[in-house]
Amino acid sequence: MPQATPRSSLLGARPSVFRLAGAFVTGMFLFAHGGCGGDECQDAADCREDKGPPASNTEWVCEDKRCEQHSVQVPPPDSGTDAGTPDAGTPDAGTPDSGPTTVSVQVLAFNDFHGQLEEPAGQILTGVAPDGGPVRVNAGGVTYFARHIAALRATNPNTVVVAAGDLIGASPLLSGLFHDEPTVEAMNLIGLDLVAVGNHEFDEGSTELLRMQSGGCHPVDGCLDGDGFPGAKFKFLAANVATGVDRTLFPRYDVREFEGVKVAFIGMTLEDTPEIVTPTSVAGLTFKDEVQTVNALVPELRRQGVEAIIVVVHQGGIPTSGSLVNECKGAGADGLISGAIVGMAKGLNDAVDVIVSGHTHQAYNCVIDGKVVTSASSMGQLVTDIDLTLSKATGDVVEARANNVIVTRDVQEVGAVKELVTKYQELVTLRANQVIGWVSQTLRTQTDSAGQSTLGFVIADSHLEATKPANLGGAQVAFMNPGGVRADIAQGEVTYGEAFTTQPFGNSLVTLTLTGAQIEQLLERQWRPSGATLMLLPSAGFTYAFSASAPIGSRVDPASIRINGVPVSLTAEYRVTANNYLASGGDGFPVFAEGTNRLGGAVDSDALEAYLKAHSSMASPLPAPALNRITMLP
Repeated sequence: MPQATPRSSLLGARPSVFRLAGAFVTGMFLFAHGGCGGDECQDAADCREDKGPPASNTEWVCEDKRCEQHSVQVPPPDSGTDAGTPDAGTPDAGTPDSGPTTVSVQVLAFNDFHGQLEEPAGQILTGVAPDGGPVRVNAGGVTYFARHIAALRATNPNTVVVAAGDLIGASPLLSGLFHDEPTVEAMNLIGLDLVAVGNHEFDEGSTELLRMQSGGCHPVDGCLDGDGFPGAKFKFLAANVATGVDRTLFPRYDVREFEGVKVAFIGMTLEDTPEIVTPTSVAGLTFKDEVQTVNALVPELRRQGVEAIIVVVHQGGIPTSGSLVNECKGAGADGLISGAIVGMAKGLNDAVDVIVSGHTHQAYNCVIDGKVVTSASSMGQLVTDIDLTLSKATGDVVEARANNVIVTRDVQEVGAVKELVTKYQELVTLRANQVIGWVSQTLRTQTDSAGQSTLGFVIADSHLEATKPANLGGAQVAFMNPGGVRADIAQGEVTYGEAFTTQPFGNSLVTLTLTGAQIEQLLERQWRPSGATLMLLPSAGFTYAFSASAPIGSRVDPASIRINGVPVSLTAEYRVTANNYLASGGDGFPVFAEGTNRLGGAVDSDALEAYLKAHSSMASPLPAPALNRITMLP
């Protein structure tokens, strides 16, 4: 029976074979860092840097701080498969022998990286201090992420590195400005093997996503770094993204073979992807039910002799706030996590052994319906180390254990990855410093007693303007979630980098239809039974009043809700804009998800840039909006 019990961290263990992921030819990638001095090494990455590629059919091993070459079987390079056809995969290292009856396989997993090459903000909760306060640690940063992956990989030659979607998209400027080519190049260096497509992989459309796989310069911007783009050396998987009858955008699965035992990896995204991306980005694609997709593939895989099946899916669950990274506590059945991944795990064929999930940006380590179910937070702050014991006789998973490992910054950075990041940091400076507008006073994220903020209002106004034309949505009001407003914009010049930093998620705008009664429900939902309050930030022209002392659910006066001074009719329909996070019911606003006649629009940061350019100049900077759209009554 699979178990989710975390095993002790392996980062301090003595490395054995540093195996390059994806079964690519030896020497394809070069890891480097500052060096250890002399002939000493910390792991195989040091050996490759100091001594170059090993001899044919060997790999470097760091033993007792000295570099040695050990023989290893190198499988043939991947010849690829046509998009949309089941991928039989590439055999991995290892051949059957008459020795042990089991084989150990390690899967290193992460999710929702979102192009986070630099150290992300925020910390990972690790425990509780003696005074009852939280204990947190800084985590993430791709140079440290690379070292942790290398150290974990060195503990088992049978290692596969996988990602559960949103590897790219909604990325910081450092990666997003270059259409996420820097992230793909970094993952090539790290040795990522497989990635399931997520919803943000489609932010720039399927054609652009195919370019991420195959390489080549951007059709409009070219190769902004000046040295070409080779494409991903890892493989995208898209089992439930159909381009036609019996064809998918990318292979449905990949099969790896370890010492004669096959393991299948099925990769896919959430079925609801079209509802949270711009429609033109997924035109011509059909997103199928996740459970039905996997269950239909099980017989096909078994005919190939596969008994061990891992599903890598961009869909996830919600743990209890304050849970540790290896817990499974939540509001679901039996006190476990809730969310879409729970029903999915229960619906999947029992042949599935492990589910690597994502999308919700949460950390959890569970066993649901006999299947190990994991998620590794987001932005490269964790790596899930999954250890499988497989029977050589039957191919079945005898045991499965998972451990979410924190990507701490107390390890040495990988030099080659650091060089890549530095290169793009230098290139991005010019664009980041470009002035796109002026403001007469600092626009702040801080809210007043009614939940209003000057920056939140400006962002909402920019979203309304971007979707107000009839052909772009015909929006009458826009709402912004305060959690999406990340940093103040200082008085004076506004640079592209500043504007991007305050709205860094790369969300697309969605315009949908709600009735006046639904808008009232939306406003009432701002106050939660738990006592929490989350006030939406409306665009100019939308006003209402609420009573702070009235019962939750009855605080808004319906007669006070107005658009451009005209009372909102509870039976009439209105066009409302929100970012795709809110539009899908995010932040606890399910009313948005009930909206009809959805139309995707511009990326939110592009809308803000256009608004600042249109409404400000050096001679006439944009004034801060008055905080008079929400009236708080006793």
